[in-house]
Amino acid sequence: MHIRKLYRTIENLASQSSSNTEELLISIIHAIIHSEDIKIKGGRLWKFNTKTNSYTLKYQEGDISKIKPDYQLKLKDYPLFLELPKLRTFLATETDYYLRKKGIVQYSATGVGEKIKHQGKTLYKYMLAFNTDNADKSFVDTLNIISVSLTNVIRSKQIEQKAKRLEKDLDKASEIQKSILPAHEVKFHFYDIYGVSLPDQVVGGDFFDYLESEDSEDRLGVVIADAASKGLAAAAQALYVSGALHMGFGFNTKMSTLISKINNLLNHVFKESNFVTLFYCELSNDKNGLCIFTNAGHNNPILYRQETNTFETLETTGQILGPFPNEKYKTESTLINPGNVLLLYTDGVTEARNEFGEMFGEDPLKEIIRNNHSLSPKEISQLILDQLFLFEKPNPHSDDKTLVIIKRKN
Repeated sequence: MHIRKLYRTIENLASQSSSNTEELLISIIHAIIHSEDIKIKGGRLWKFNTKTNSYTLKYQEGDISKIKPDYQLKLKDYPLFLELPKLRTFLATETDYYLRKKGIVQYSATGVGEKIKHQGKTLYKYMLAFNTDNADKSFVDTLNIISVSLTNVIRSKQIEQKAKRLEKDLDKASEIQKSILPAHEVKFHFYDIYGVSLPDQVVGGDFFDYLESEDSEDRLGVVIADAASKGLAAAAQALYVSGALHMGFGFNTKMSTLISKINNLLNHVFKESNFVTLFYCELSNDKNGLCIFTNAGHNNPILYRQETNTFETLETTGQILGPFPNEKYKTESTLINPGNVLLLYTDGVTEARNEFGEMFGEDPLKEIIRNNHSLSPKEISQLILDQLFLFEKPNPHSDDKTLVIIKRKN
């Protein structure tokens, strides 16, 4: 499953009401096990007990060997648990005699929610363990996304409880967000570009930006991003990422190096749940229409080829920004030919829902572009938004909506 889609799936599963974190985690284990899209057959919830210096079993469900209620895993017997705040997820060989007798030879562990201090050590308060038939790297990647998304949901619920006390901060965040959004329309050599960002609430986590060099008119950076957090945290992240991009662009930093540095900075400065997805590309005055890009877990942009009346997507080249330090980000390239249209968007566009719960999806975007590619980016954007607003009905899962359209002139 695509990184962003998996995150949104977990986020939607966890959006049900719950009285506390433990109840939420139990409900999400149940939902994950019964999800056809996530290939996990069983799971357990463990909670750290400071009195016994151990993780205590709080819940288990699925096609797994059942173990004693309230069974405890002593921290002294599992030194790897101390590495969990750095690793987030790991697979290991089971050493506990009782658990091995139950047929548990290998186990997984992934931390979720808040971290606590205990006897000078940092630990996750809650730990999840899941079972699958294929415990490989993709399984670890899946658990990492589950960890990130659940941690983000838990934090978001805590923030929601304090919303009334944060009204002034939201006003400040709105001003910050407005300050970094550029002019909608830009003309650059062979290209016409138009961007628009519409927050779902007072402050959104989406933003877009154009990067221009003071000492060169032959290069333009275009970025679209989605910060998972909301409110002041989202606005602060947006400002931080935008500033870092402008600085790196001004110093002609290699694209892969720049995105890697921003990832490490976000990991260092912000909480691990406050991640960002980002697509960044650079255009130049190259007559062949060379476009160099990197895609950090963002929705795959759609490229319309007028000459063949077909569509391509610009795939993910690296993980989401923030939770995974020292992640490497590859760069890829494509050619934007005369008449081609490149659409960048956030998931609030494709995941808008009607009264039946159906999502807007990518097909209407492609149809609008195919039928109207001769129009300007601004006109195409307006057609997309008009159709989107006719389609969408108010629902608790609505999200910010951001579009950037790059068109190469004929």
